[in-house]
Amino acid sequence: MPVQNTRSTFLPALLTASAALIFPSFAAAEQNFQQCLAELRREAPSRGVATTAFDRHTSGLEADMGVIALLDHQPEFRTPIWDYMAGLVDEERVADGVAMLAEWNDTLRRIESDFGVDPATVVAIWGVESNFGRTFGRRPVVSSLATLACIGRRQTFFRGEFFTTLKILEQGHVEPDALVGSWAGAFGHTQFMPSTFMRIAVDYDGDGRRDLMGSIPDALASTANYLKQSNWRSGEPWGFEVRLPRGMDTSGAGRRNKQPMSAWATAGVRRVDGSPLPAGSAQAGLLLPAGPQGPAFLVMRNFDALFSYNAAESYALAIAHLSDRLRGQGGFMTAWPTDDPGLSRAERREVQTLLLERGFDIGEVDGIIGSNTRAAIAQLQPQLGLDADGRAGQKLLQALRSAR
Repeated sequence: MPVQNTRSTFLPALLTASAALIFPSFAAAEQNFQQCLAELRREAPSRGVATTAFDRHTSGLEADMGVIALLDHQPEFRTPIWDYMAGLVDEERVADGVAMLAEWNDTLRRIESDFGVDPATVVAIWGVESNFGRTFGRRPVVSSLATLACIGRRQTFFRGEFFTTLKILEQGHVEPDALVGSWAGAFGHTQFMPSTFMRIAVDYDGDGRRDLMGSIPDALASTANYLKQSNWRSGEPWGFEVRLPRGMDTSGAGRRNKQPMSAWATAGVRRVDGSPLPAGSAQAGLLLPAGPQGPAFLVMRNFDALFSYNAAESYALAIAHLSDRLRGQGGFMTAWPTDDPGLSRAERREVQTLLLERGFDIGEVDGIIGSNTRAAIAQLQPQLGLDADGRAGQKLLQALRSAR
């Protein structure tokens, strides 16, 4: 799962507002949380967690209301596709990924032999999920999941993840103090949810632990095992960019609406460079992430396996595209249908630097366009002749450069 990144001086107000929808005050929220925690303690033995273990890992635990505010704010579903892709698949990440392919070549080749998943795909997931181990997330997983198990929607799901986390700790796979992750409880180099860990994670370095936090071999092999269990087809592509004939009816587009490659060829679809589609009866669906005016893709079974890792087509496309870039392929040939393309992480850092120069207190320069940065942008945009939407795009960057 993608790590959620939020940082803002406005966050306390946001969290207070979110909490107020559920409880009249933070004090009341904490009281209700402690009551829920007592209920979870009584339930623990029936979930396979000893009371002593429950007490050991929840001593002094307090609700983290920040996770409630983030529950319905996943960037895969709220960010324009051109912004999402620009931030995840940029030259910086491609260069880092190529370096990781070289550094971990022997391990990755062994993983490919054992699980049938190619190195570029595994490394692409690693890069998107944790920036190659640089960004695990900062929230204690036990605290996040306990809060989500007690407050907000999907409590039943998160309750199961909470108890599974306690089992992981009791089995000694990860040190308790090291178990930090995303707001939703995903953790490690490739961000597994606890239940996924229990089903899929493997001990690949042979130390008797499945340590996705401290062992890169364990994390990469576990990722390959996940894709294998999701019916990854070794040696097959995820899909490719295509060119649609003028006036083609795209009402039947969709990842699930697969047709034989021959049917797409008969409809006039070609590869984006104009060459014919591959021969054969392979099934593919037409993906139009930005509508018929943007890039078009025929996606196959392996794209579905990537989608299963984090159920968002934009996420699967980012992984697929980054894996192609790591194999030496170029960017998409069809431009996104926007006059204001997204920014790479380096460009986002440049925007933040220019905002700091203008006196905006946005925190550190990290390339993450959080609430602080968006608020500063919205305040500045009218002065630059732009709509005050708080979005960081190429128009904003060029205006800031010109006004420097």
